[in-house]
Amino acid sequence: MAVVDRPEPVDPGPGQVVVAPEAVGICGSDYHFFAGELSEAAGGSRFPRVQGHEVGATVVAVGPGSGDELAAGQRVALWPLRACGRCYPCSVGRPNTCDNFELIGIHVDGGLQDQLVVPDSQLYPIAVDDPALAALAEPVSIAVRAVNRARVASGEHVVVLGAGPIGQCICLVARERGAEVLVVDLQESRLGLSRSMGAQTLVWTDAAEVVAAARGWAGPAGPPVAIDATGAPAAVRAMVDMVASAGRAVQVGMSGEEVTLRIGSLTEKELDLLGVSVCTGEEFGEAVGVVERNAGVLAGLISHRFALERAPEALRFAMANPTEVMKVVIGGS
Repeated sequence: MAVVDRPEPVDPGPGQVVVAPEAVGICGSDYHFFAGELSEAAGGSRFPRVQGHEVGATVVAVGPGSGDELAAGQRVALWPLRACGRCYPCSVGRPNTCDNFELIGIHVDGGLQDQLVVPDSQLYPIAVDDPALAALAEPVSIAVRAVNRARVASGEHVVVLGAGPIGQCICLVARERGAEVLVVDLQESRLGLSRSMGAQTLVWTDAAEVVAAARGWAGPAGPPVAIDATGAPAAVRAMVDMVASAGRAVQVGMSGEEVTLRIGSLTEKELDLLGVSVCTGEEFGEAVGVVERNAGVLAGLISHRFALERAPEALRFAMANPTEVMKVVIGGS
């Protein structure tokens, strides 16, 4: 990664907006992209590319025909998805899984630059003082999608495997829905934030012990919802093993790993085994509301901040120090 000078963007056209990114969050998919490990199904690693899909920005200029709610100086969160509107997923109302999707920072240049031009449909006004919190609307949107896919209801017991940024956001959204939550992680140091949201916590020891503990916590039937936010094979297998009959097992963590499952786990318990991709536009709007209501809690996710000119250092630091890093943000107050 290098910091370079590029031409300023042209004036925005119809339905376009020029924004100045103020804060950009770095996440695991950025690591995979940078390392050349992102699968073709996830968009591949195509260089050169300006990274950055978790973006809090300020509106600089609004093109003709853009929404009345957008004005220069306004803080916005950036929904990174562009769908084609023509493929099968788009035709059935699931544009977040579009076969021809484009993600800012993956397929087109993203937020690690002083200014960029984006369609007005990808901008959501957000009322927060810290632009880094606006950038967190994107990871929170994945949590909203996960909780929606899981059909989490008030009073249900939900196990979340992984207390990284996505796992913490899932905990927050599930708690807002009135669920009882148990968060599991290898590192005790990560679990304090989950407890501050009212969750129970458990340090991962081995799969059998975690499955037994989760089923003991939720009741003899097991938890009706289990969500993996790690992508680690042992955790994925534990999710399937612990969840109750007729329950929902939801995969959020990304990985190229393979997992061995006993087929009978699916048929005997008649599980719903669900995956999560990017959120819909409506769900991104829900995420903005979650951020606005929970700014103080979400601020606890931000462990490190770097200036834009230190972006290469920031990415390398985050990749090299996984136990120290919760969320690295480039820019912000």
